[in-house]
Amino acid sequence: MIGLGTWKTFDLPPGRADKAHAVVEAAWEAGSRFVDSSPMYGRAEAVLGRALGDRRKEAVVATKIWTADVDEGKRQFEQQLEHYGGWIDLLQVHNLLAWEDHLDWMQAERDAGRIGHIGVTHYAPGAFGELANAMRTGRVDAVQIPYNPHERECEREILPLAEDLGLGVVVMRPFGEGSLLPGPDRGELAALGVETWSQALLKWILSDHRAHVAIPATSKPEHAARNAEAGEPPFLDDEQRELVERLAAR
Repeated sequence: MIGLGTWKTFDLPPGRADKAHAVVEAAWEAGSRFVDSSPMYGRAEAVLGRALGDRRKEAVVATKIWTADVDEGKRQFEQQLEHYGGWIDLLQVHNLLAWEDHLDWMQAERDAGRIGHIGVTHYAPGAFGELANAMRTGRVDAVQIPYNPHERECEREILPLAEDLGLGVVVMRPFGEGSLLPGPDRGELAALGVETWSQALLKWILSDHRAHVAIPATSKPEHAARNAEAGEPPFLDDEQRELVERLAAR
């Protein structure tokens, strides 16, 4: 599944928020339903909530708690409920910040029906040991990590552990925060059955059955639509994945 990230793209003032609305509409029309945000992303949560509008009931909203203070985390959550119609489908502890403290009240909110699932995230391989510890507690349903041809450390422990535990995996930084773009020319993509290099990277991720959702961010509606198309099969076989890896290494 291809979702829609909001890091750096939805932190928009009121006069420019229509750009986010156009991105959401394009992704939605192409079949994308998963969206991801965080208090860390400035105005992105509020902008996303308004952009979803009546689509909220069909959307899968993932957002995060980003604070070491439990009371502040609860305040963030109450604000998120206002943005997203009274419930959050996936609430994640951003970068494992005070994750043990937050899981207590998050589990209570899940039991109360205001949270669907609980997750933990981290971007740094150096924190993957602690991330694995959080996964093993049995208290989380999903994990969010970076995964792309340049960032594959999660293949060592996190992805196998998530599969063993039956946890959902959300993939951030599918384009390596832009380091993998613009990529090869279109002629080199024919063997991959895609039209854009971004689609090749997204299919590379989803061809690993342990990865369930990739969340590229974009400010361009046409890119959102093309990205969403990559969530549909056929996916890449081993030979095609190796080709993507070679092209990415150039």
